[in-house]
Amino acid sequence: MTAVDSLAVPSVLIAEPDTWTRDLLKQMVLSVRCDAQLDVCQEGPQALTLLKQKNYDLVIADGKLPGIGGLDLLRMVRQLRRSTPQPFILLSERSDSASVREALPLAPTAYLTKPLDMSGLTRRLQTLLLSAGQAVSCDVPALSASMTLKGFLTQRRTSCDGAPLSVDVHAVVKQSMGPVGLDLGLLEQYAHTDPQIGAVLIAAVNSAAKHLPRPVQTLGQALQGLGATQSVNLIQGLALKQSAYLTDPCLADYAQQQWAVSLRTAEYGRTLAGILNLDKARCYYAGLLHRMGDLAVLRCLQEWQLAGGELDTQMIDASLAEFGAAYGSALRTRWRLPLELRELIAAIYHLGGGVYSREALVMNLAAQVANLPSDEEVESLAESKTARLLKVGPLELARLVKKQSPSP
Repeated sequence: MTAVDSLAVPSVLIAEPDTWTRDLLKQMVLSVRCDAQLDVCQEGPQALTLLKQKNYDLVIADGKLPGIGGLDLLRMVRQLRRSTPQPFILLSERSDSASVREALPLAPTAYLTKPLDMSGLTRRLQTLLLSAGQAVSCDVPALSASMTLKGFLTQRRTSCDGAPLSVDVHAVVKQSMGPVGLDLGLLEQYAHTDPQIGAVLIAAVNSAAKHLPRPVQTLGQALQGLGATQSVNLIQGLALKQSAYLTDPCLADYAQQQWAVSLRTAEYGRTLAGILNLDKARCYYAGLLHRMGDLAVLRCLQEWQLAGGELDTQMIDASLAEFGAAYGSALRTRWRLPLELRELIAAIYHLGGGVYSREALVMNLAAQVANLPSDEEVESLAESKTARLLKVGPLELARLVKKQSPSP
């Protein structure tokens, strides 16, 4: 760590029940103070235990914490009667005057409503964690001498942040602004090709806090469920993380190949689904997300390189072959993507025994078309089990390939 000024490292407690909001808050704190010592929890009793053990420089707590709500937690903190009142930001979904008046006697440092105003919260954090004119920069921690690439990737598999971003988040948000604010239709239009944005927003809207009657499986549905502000918060939060964009030219070239395969599969899946009167949007996103594991490996390889590890194309190829599928499976499980969507993604790679849904067959065929070595192979593909089950012949496949082929 290199500090422009000599600063005491701040300790921050984040108590937030929603996984994605908790992660966003963590990234916002680290964007202001990359050296901050963070403790995070999702329940009130756990937060109270931590507060009794440690005098944090800042507490950020949600009003609806399970067990002990954020307001009661603030009340208990104030009853500790420390010599200096503990800075405490209370987050709430309620902005009515009665709720605000109830909190005021407990002197919260800030009472902020959800969805969060990221710029406003960032200014608060800067005021609380930095003095005027002060700044902190942090070096990437070096690898231990005994760490191997295989060991590093094995370690990161259960905690990786997903794929790198393929679009410029700030440009997307700017382009999506309409005459009366953010236009969700435009946001979907400009962001729908990015697997990381699609996966994260679909996962976020399906989180337990949303209590949806049916799982959401497309970006458009996710944007409507989250709303404009929360959608933008989550999208912008993705850009705050380490290696959100691939800066190494070789890794970026590998990622372009993965994105291209994802998009081809997504477009073929959508077109085939349309021909067969199936769910076009769901098939599109199954295709778009199916290379998340390989993309996540590439992102972790950049982290390895930034930490001082050596890397060449042979190592990249071997890492993708060994870890791509495992990373994808781990991400889909950890992010709790809808089972139906995960089944379609699995069908892209392999059709197991038993009865197949027509959409699973569509995705399996879409992947085969996307990976055809040449247009001349269309007739042989029409003889495949998947094409025969769907009753898609060589003429339909030839038209499909021609329709999706880029113009010269």
